[in-house]
Amino acid sequence: MKNVLVIGSPNSGKTLLFNRLTGLKQKVANFPGVTVSTHAGTASFDSSLQMVDFPGVYSLHAISGEEEVAVRAFQRAITNVAHTKAVLCVLDATRLEKGLFFALQVREACIAVGLPVVVACNMVDILEKHQLTLDLDGMQRELGVPVIGVSAKSGLGVERLQQVLSSHSLTIPEADPNLLARDEGWERNRAEQLAHAYGPKGDLLLKTHSRLDDFFLHSVTGGFAFFAIMFSLFQAIFTWAAPMMDAVEGVLGWAAEGVVPLISHAIAADFVRDAIFGGVGAFLVFVPQIFVLTLVVGTLEDSGYLARAAVICHRPLNAFGLTGKSFVPMLSGVACAIPAIYAARTIESPRKRWLTYMAIPLMPCSARLPVYALLIAAFIPNDTIAGGLLGLQGLAMFGIYLFGIVTALLVTAVISRATPDADQDVPFVLEMPPYRIPSWQSILRGAVERAGYFVRKAGPVIFWITMLIWFLGYFPNQGQDLSQSYLATAGRLIEPVFQPLGLDWKYGIAILASFVAREVFVGTLGTLYGIEDATENVVSLATRVQESGLPLASGVALLVFFAVAAQCVSTLATLYREGGSAKLPLQLLFGYGFLSYALAWCAYALLI
Repeated sequence: MKNVLVIGSPNSGKTLLFNRLTGLKQKVANFPGVTVSTHAGTASFDSSLQMVDFPGVYSLHAISGEEEVAVRAFQRAITNVAHTKAVLCVLDATRLEKGLFFALQVREACIAVGLPVVVACNMVDILEKHQLTLDLDGMQRELGVPVIGVSAKSGLGVERLQQVLSSHSLTIPEADPNLLARDEGWERNRAEQLAHAYGPKGDLLLKTHSRLDDFFLHSVTGGFAFFAIMFSLFQAIFTWAAPMMDAVEGVLGWAAEGVVPLISHAIAADFVRDAIFGGVGAFLVFVPQIFVLTLVVGTLEDSGYLARAAVICHRPLNAFGLTGKSFVPMLSGVACAIPAIYAARTIESPRKRWLTYMAIPLMPCSARLPVYALLIAAFIPNDTIAGGLLGLQGLAMFGIYLFGIVTALLVTAVISRATPDADQDVPFVLEMPPYRIPSWQSILRGAVERAGYFVRKAGPVIFWITMLIWFLGYFPNQGQDLSQSYLATAGRLIEPVFQPLGLDWKYGIAILASFVAREVFVGTLGTLYGIEDATENVVSLATRVQESGLPLASGVALLVFFAVAAQCVSTLATLYREGGSAKLPLQLLFGYGFLSYALAWCAYALLI
């Protein structure tokens, strides 16, 4: 099997084209810092070819840590000529000069090692929509390599590209014998000449983007738009996800009613009802909210808005010791902290990268979402205000997300002012990707994958912990009295720690279990209430919490605690790998642990 190396600049649609050529379900993002690893897959049109997708880079002369990793990987790969058939260089046809500058570098690198090159000019559908054209034949003559116009989004030209990649007649481009030296200045001048000669004539696309930027980057309208978009995101978590959550809860309840009576062994029946449906099932009810969150964020990514949001946030973030580029990993942290930490590689300043690392664990990640959703559903009525436009539960979700973000900013502000700054100021430079209509198929697929990945990642952990919790809570009296179980005995030892927050031993056990993974809190609590109230609905955990007598002050204290505590072992391990030291992870574990408890106690004292 031969490799085809796929490389291109960020925002060129490279990964979307890779997905179309392989059929792989891979997330697409249009801002720097998301795609940080190499992916491979067998070509769907030719089983003898393996497509290898490299991270997007702007130049083979790396200017950031992330680009350096990607460029080194690509340079190593092209030296393996025996196992490589060709290099596929993907350009954005709407920004031809920038793409040709990179393509010229790739062409020269391939000539040096003796590899064929194929250039794919992506997004030709956008040009056709605006009645603009490319002279593909002219570029092919000038570059001496096949140049194919494609649309990764619609599939236009992809069949022709597949035919070229499968062809046995690909040749190595020839170097110009009359040219003695090629430097970056020559490459830029040559790219400008080619774009002017063979690229689309007119600045229609630039004018369209400029008009939109006049609105979204305006100091007044841009700020209002940013706030409205972020607010709508959190409202959507409840409003859009509610029907799906009801459907999942209904299916689980129907399954429990059908499965449990069929189990003749009493202990096995109790285990399936209390641990499987009561614990794991209670967690699955909240997975649709993770799907909706990923769907909305993916839409913002694919539309080109996130880079504008980073520009809007640069000045306010700079006041807290961060940079506009911190916005991208921080917003990525709303989905998961681990890719957010990798995304911080694009921040050139080591100090601002370090401060961003400190902010990311405070971002309200999707693992916290089931906990937030449970407590909000239990304590906040499902009422609406403003003529039904705003839901109280959505407002509460927005408030707790805002609390986590504000806490992160305050922490970085205090630390940035309390520690010396040895870095020189690094200019804030960020490419503005073009505005695009999102690729809904890709976004939906990515949202489904993200929700599925979350279930696969969290499911086994929740299963084993809920099984342990069920065993300790069920014995020695077969679930007749939870207060006399092994678990209750252990829980009373730690109960004094959580009593100042108005929480009993059951919540203490759930909190301790959640230090493995935050979402375990829901499964653990579901198992405990399942054992205690075996005759009740096996899924509706929010109703059980609501009827347990837990005061509102304790519910708010729990929300505050989970918003701040660093309870994710995977996040701490990733910080250790990225930083090469255990110092920062340990500081965050104990520092945020103390801070979360103190803030939770203050919230409880104010509301009780």
